[in-house]
Amino acid sequence: MANAITLVELVRNGTLNADMASVLWAAVDEQVSFITAAVPQFAGKTTLSRAVLDMRPPGVPLHEVAGEPVVMDRLKAEARGGYLVVGEFSRAPIPGYIWGEPVRRVFDTLSAGYALQTTLHAPTIDAAVAQFSVTNGVRDEDASRVKLVLYVERYGTNLSNFWRRLVELYELHKVENGRPIGHPLYRWQEDTDTFEKLSDPHQFGRDRDDLARRGDLISRLAAEDRTSAEDVAAAVVAFRAQNERAL
Repeated sequence: MANAITLVELVRNGTLNADMASVLWAAVDEQVSFITAAVPQFAGKTTLSRAVLDMRPPGVPLHEVAGEPVVMDRLKAEARGGYLVVGEFSRAPIPGYIWGEPVRRVFDTLSAGYALQTTLHAPTIDAAVAQFSVTNGVRDEDASRVKLVLYVERYGTNLSNFWRRLVELYELHKVENGRPIGHPLYRWQEDTDTFEKLSDPHQFGRDRDDLARRGDLISRLAAEDRTSAEDVAAAVVAFRAQNERAL
């Protein structure tokens, strides 16, 4: 785990709760494609995304890509599995940010057995889905490979007092005419600063007892301030070993 800020640290600081983190952990265990959307800038979408990816099983590779034709063709031929990680879907002239044809090439490559993780700026779940599907010309069939959309908002007035919340965790069943068909799993309640569970996942994480055990572990690590990459990695290894012994 290389990320400086772990998923457990994000639970400890209130960005999301342990139950949401357990769902995200289960999702990357099953190599679910997910996109993190946020407004405004400095919302921490990349930090959250990398913290989630750091919970993936050992041996699941990350391929940093920018939709380059030669790279996409090679990955498609190799069918190595793992995540295609794109810096951001954006028109901004920044290395690793892609738009248009490169986005479509990345989605096309998912058919060779890859999952996708990227970020984008959008103010709602609907707008996020429309951006990567309609605006970038991705076919509904390809866009439907994304199964989770994480929507983050940033609060505060400057870098010294910014704080973030994972406002909605949305399970995407399919994209139809560029619109999301799915259901929210969790939503942040601003008046109480709490996260409301709205539904269980339908397409992954179906073992509810397993999700509960993951959530309990994350809660315990956060409560004990064991949030470092080393502490989280050791706990995850022990969790996996215990699960294997139970089989």
